[in-house]
Amino acid sequence: MRPEDLAFAADAFDVPTGRDPIRVQWLGTAGFAIEHAGFTLLIDPYPTRASMLDCVRAPLVSDARAVRRYVPRADAIVAGHTHFDHVLDVPAIAKATGARVFGSRSCVALCRAEGVPDTQVVDVESMRGSEPVRADVGPFELRFVPSCHSSFLFGRIPSPGDIADCDQVPLRTEAYRCGAVFGVDVRVAGRRLYHLGSADLLDGYPERDVDLLLMCVAGWTTTERFTQRVMGSLRPGAILLSHWDNFFLPMHRGAVPLPAMRMPRLVDALTAIDPSVAVGTLPLLGDLTL
Repeated sequence: MRPEDLAFAADAFDVPTGRDPIRVQWLGTAGFAIEHAGFTLLIDPYPTRASMLDCVRAPLVSDARAVRRYVPRADAIVAGHTHFDHVLDVPAIAKATGARVFGSRSCVALCRAEGVPDTQVVDVESMRGSEPVRADVGPFELRFVPSCHSSFLFGRIPSPGDIADCDQVPLRTEAYRCGAVFGVDVRVAGRRLYHLGSADLLDGYPERDVDLLLMCVAGWTTTERFTQRVMGSLRPGAILLSHWDNFFLPMHRGAVPLPAMRMPRLVDALTAIDPSVAVGTLPLLGDLTL
């Protein structure tokens, strides 16, 4: 089974008449652009896609040309955690578009160091209480649900801890520490989408009955009972798989799958729990409407 064999058709979902569609575009890795009624929400956008050589030889720099080409507009940006493949481009996009940024203390520290005005940055980690932090952006209601990162690197989370000292920006790859992790619950036009940016979650936090789960694949094989916990916690109607592509290749190469993702096994495990759930993929920069 190849990722293209799982591709969602553009008209896979019914769009109610009488309202603007919700457009969901996959930006590669864990990145998405969600558009509705003239507003654009970005989650974990990473168009730079630095090569493996660039990741080991020097500090990482956002590719301004890729940012302009692939994410020309945004009203809000959410960083689910602060590994480089989720947050490297966030400050550059925020400065280019004026979008508000929602993220952890690590995300805030990075944005400030890169010159994003304080008025554009929201520290959702410091606002945490017994209920998920909420924010409204145009037609979107956002809820930031405490989550966790998969421990896929020999049983450990890669680059754990926080980004605390950004005096020396740009940062090297290993300095993009994970920071606090959030799932993003997006409610818009009567639909509910949930972004799971790493293949793990905290049991008991997300609310059930998600219309579309934007689910990270990377690391799922090392997370105990991952499929059972995801399906039981979120009970999604459909699942759009992400973070299965080789993000060391540039955008123009398209999505090249990483064989270690074991996607056929994942799909079988998900549909064994709920045969009615639709599981699919999109091509790089492909989209669907809800």
